[in-house]
Amino acid sequence: MAIQISPSILSADFANLEAAAASVPNADWLHVDVMDSHFVPNLTLGAPVVEALARVSAQPLDCHLMIEDPDRWAPDYVEAGASSVTFHVEACAAPVRLARELRSLGARAGMALKPATAIEPYADLLCELDMVLIMTVEPGFGGQDFLEVCLPKIERAAALLAHCDSDIWLQIDGGVSAENIERCAAAGATVFVAGSAVFGADRPDDMVQHLRDLAEKGSG
Repeated sequence: MAIQISPSILSADFANLEAAAASVPNADWLHVDVMDSHFVPNLTLGAPVVEALARVSAQPLDCHLMIEDPDRWAPDYVEAGASSVTFHVEACAAPVRLARELRSLGARAGMALKPATAIEPYADLLCELDMVLIMTVEPGFGGQDFLEVCLPKIERAAALLAHCDSDIWLQIDGGVSAENIERCAAAGATVFVAGSAVFGADRPDDMVQHLRDLAEKGSG
């Protein structure tokens, strides 16, 4: 599948998210990190902000829920305007049921795993998903360094997804930059979340294209 770049607004100016979205017209998605200060030690934004952002963003919204009880709250983000909703398997009581509910509401369903969470125990349910997200930092804060130890896990996840009949995207999130994106693409990742690398650049949209070019080189 084609490489996709999803800039994370966690690293953007929260005082003007509309301008942040407009600064990356070349992006495939706009990644929205939702944190509740319980599942992770940080608090960001919720469904009302997602709803407002959906009204002004030209890109579809990719919501990553780092929250407790996603079984209850995840559908609210589809109703708020998210085109893709990713829940953490560590916080989810019934991941297959939730994935099916999200898909029935018209959104793509993603499942995220923390760096220390193995992918293999979930092999049998991967085909119920539209996307698997491998966290390459500990979730909770932007600007962290990429964890090199996650590269073999990306490879293992890609190998498992190759056995599914449908085209399931493999996303990575955390410390993605021009220095490591090519290796991540070579390992099998296809969707890349980049926050600081994009919104910390002088020309964010040029960085989106640069990251895409590097990832395409790695995947080739």
